[in-house]
Amino acid sequence: MAIRRALISVSDKTGIVEFSRALTEQGVEIISTGGTFNLLQKEGVPVIGISDVTGFPEILDGRVKTLHPAVHSGLLAVRDSEEHQKAMEELGLDYIDLVVVNLYPFKETIAKPDVSYEDAIENIDIGGPTMLRSAAKNHAFVTVVVDAGDYAGIVEEIKADGDTTLATRKRLAAKVFRHTAAYDSLISDYLSKIQGDPLPETYTVTYEKVQDLRYGENPHQKAAFYKKPLAASGNITTAEQLHGKELSYNNINDANAALAILKEFEEPAVVAVKHMNPCGVGIGSDIHQAYQKAYAADPTSIFGGIVAANRTIGADTAELLGSIFLEIIIAPDFTAEALEILTKKKNIRLMKLGEFQAAGERQSDWVVTSVDGGMLVQENDVHNIKIEDLQVVTDRQPTEEEMKQLLFGWKVVKHVKSNAILLAKDDMTIGVGAGQMNRVGAARIAIEQAAENVQGAILASDAFFPMGDTVELAAKAGITAIIQPGGSIKDEESIAVANANNIAMVFTSVRHFKH
Repeated sequence: MAIRRALISVSDKTGIVEFSRALTEQGVEIISTGGTFNLLQKEGVPVIGISDVTGFPEILDGRVKTLHPAVHSGLLAVRDSEEHQKAMEELGLDYIDLVVVNLYPFKETIAKPDVSYEDAIENIDIGGPTMLRSAAKNHAFVTVVVDAGDYAGIVEEIKADGDTTLATRKRLAAKVFRHTAAYDSLISDYLSKIQGDPLPETYTVTYEKVQDLRYGENPHQKAAFYKKPLAASGNITTAEQLHGKELSYNNINDANAALAILKEFEEPAVVAVKHMNPCGVGIGSDIHQAYQKAYAADPTSIFGGIVAANRTIGADTAELLGSIFLEIIIAPDFTAEALEILTKKKNIRLMKLGEFQAAGERQSDWVVTSVDGGMLVQENDVHNIKIEDLQVVTDRQPTEEEMKQLLFGWKVVKHVKSNAILLAKDDMTIGVGAGQMNRVGAARIAIEQAAENVQGAILASDAFFPMGDTVELAAKAGITAIIQPGGSIKDEESIAVANANNIAMVFTSVRHFKH
C-alpha cells in the first residue's frame, strides 16, 4: 500500500500549501474543493477539482459537492476485499488514501455577539464530517487528518515508507471522532439553547484541553485542565499567566472559588481563599484598602492561599502582597511597578484576568458535577439579593450600617461550604464557619475566629435555623443582626430569641446550600 491520492478541503488553511506541496513531491495526486482548490491552484500546487472526480458540479451554493459515491466509495472501500475491488473496477472508481479536512468554523461563527440564526445554520458542515467519518472508519487503509499539527509527521512517514503506519492511522482516527463529536456537541448545545431546552433527554458537553497537570487533588491522581470552547472572559480558563510555575489542580479549583466570590461585588473587593473557602473578604474605597481588610480578616489562614482582586494591582498593594507567601494573585491587570515587585518572588503565580464581568452583568450557566456512573447538572447560583427582597421579622429594624453589612455577609456566605456561618463587620469578614455537620458548630467556629472583634458584628447563615440555639449563641457573643433564609417550622422560636436579645433579623426566602 502507498498513499497515491489525497482529498484536501480545509476551512483553516494554516500550513496547507506547504503540506500539499510536500505531498505532490512524493507523487501524491491532490483533489480539492472550493476555496482550498483556488488557493492551491494559485500557489502553483497541482490540484484536481472535485467535479472532475465526481462528474457532477458543485451545486446549491456549495452545499453539495463531496456527497457522492465517487468520493465515499474511494474512502470506504476495503482494499483487501475482492468484492470491493471488483465493484470499484466495474464502476471505474478510484481509491482515496488520504483525507485532510477541517470543518466550517461553527464555533467561531456563534462566538460573534451579533451572529444571526441563519448564519449559524449555514456554518454547520455536512460534507466535511461525512468524509471524516468515512475515512476514520476505514483507517485500516485510509489516513485522515484534522489537525495541522500532524502534517509534518505524516510527510515524514510517507517519505520513509510511502504510507503511514497503522498505529498512526488509529491515533488519527480517534482524533477525528473526538473532533466530530465536539463539533456536533457545539451544534446541539446551540440549537438546544435557541429552543429553550437546556436540559434535554441526552446531555452532551465538550471541552478543550488547556494543559496536562502534574497530578490531581493528590499526587497519585492523574489530571488535566480543560475549558469550554466558548468560555467567557474573566474566568480562570481564559486568564493569562504572567509569572510563576505551572498551575496545579488545587490552584485552579481555589482560583475558581475566589473568582466566584469576587464576581458578587461591583465595588473594589479582594478575596482570599484556602481550600475553596474564603478565609478573608474585604471591600473598600480602593483595592489597597480592600486587601488590607481581607488580610486582617484572617492573617493566619491567608498564608499559602490565593488572593483575587477586581481592580488592577498597583505597587502599594503589591508590596503588601509580596510580604507573605501566596500561591496565586489574580486580578484584571497589574501595573508595571507591581509586576516588578511581585516577579521577584520565584514561585508566586500571577494571573491576568483581562476584562472582568461585574456582578450585575452575570448570567446563569450550567454546573456539571460528576457522580459515580453519572453526573448532576444544575444552574449556577447567581441569585442576587436586594434590600427590597428582605423581610424584617423582628421587632427591631436593622440600622443602615447593619443592613449594609448583612448584604455584604450574604454575598459571601453563599460561597462557603455548608453548613455555613459567616460573621462580618466594617466591610470585611471576621469569622467563617465552613462545612460543619450542624449550624451551631459552624457558628462556634466563626465566633471563636472573630474573638473580641465579634461585638457588634452581623451573622449570615446559608440556610435556615432549625431551632433557636444558633441565635442564642450569637446573642451571647454580642452579634447585633442576622440574615438567614427563614422557612423553618421553628422560625418563631428563632425570632423570639432574637427579640429577647434586641437582635435585628431579616429573612431572604432564598437559601444557598453549597455541598
